Amino acid sequence: MQIYVCVKHVPDTAATINVVGDTGYNDTACKFIINPYDEYAVEEAVQRVEKAGSGEVVVVTVGSEAAVSTMRSAMAMGAHRGILVKVQGQFLDSTLTSLALKAAIEQDGTPDIIFTGRDAVDTEGFQTQYRLAAAMNLPVVSEVVNLEINNGQAIIEREVGGGTREVLEIKLPCIMGATKGLNEPRYPKFPDIMKAKKKEIKEIDFDQLGLDTAVDQTELLKLEAVPERASAQIMQGSIREQVIELVRILKEDDKVL
Repeated sequence: MQIYVCVKHVPDTAATINVVGDTGYNDTACKFIINPYDEYAVEEAVQRVEKAGSGEVVVVTVGSEAAVSTMRSAMAMGAHRGILVKVQGQFLDSTLTSLALKAAIEQDGTPDIIFTGRDAVDTEGFQTQYRLAAAMNLPVVSEVVNLEINNGQAIIEREVGGGTREVLEIKLPCIMGATKGLNEPRYPKFPDIMKAKKKEIKEIDFDQLGLDTAVDQTELLKLEAVPERASAQIMQGSIREQVIELVRILKEDDKVL
């Protein structure tokens, strides 16, 4: 069984990113990690191969050279090798990203399953796995919380919102978006981390894929830092005086009334 896992190199959600100009940012002091939802995808792929007793898990990433660290994290979890489609800082929308993933996967082999995370915590577009499925003409299911595979069929349980789940049956090959609840991602041990440093990562320049960049329909216009939350104020005086002061602040200072 050959399983590909699409992972993304994203900033830690607790990191501080300094916006520079309209569309730039300084991430030199920012910690980057593997997209948290992608960890469920990697874990599921590794478990499938371990259970089968044979097969290969290949991590595929579209990103800068710095994304190698994220790929090593996935390899420490048990992925066998990786493919990095290198971009030089340009912003790629989900359409172009999915085409780059498709090209890299098809150049490498024939997937039985492609796993992704349900979404990426930086852009939260919820688009890439669907566009990849459309480009490869494969069935796709996201929000996967339970999975059984038998005789080339996948029985999938997925979240549909409001605490409701649905069960689907689709043929392999297919694309599945993993989410919390599907499994419990492992914490790599030190020997696994050291072994991951020696595993193969094939690097492909984005320009070598020969993709039509005109399909990129999204332009990054501006980045804005989230405003810092104002400090708390403690009201003094009687209840009546506190209410009067609160209304004044909301009307005159914050201008929300």
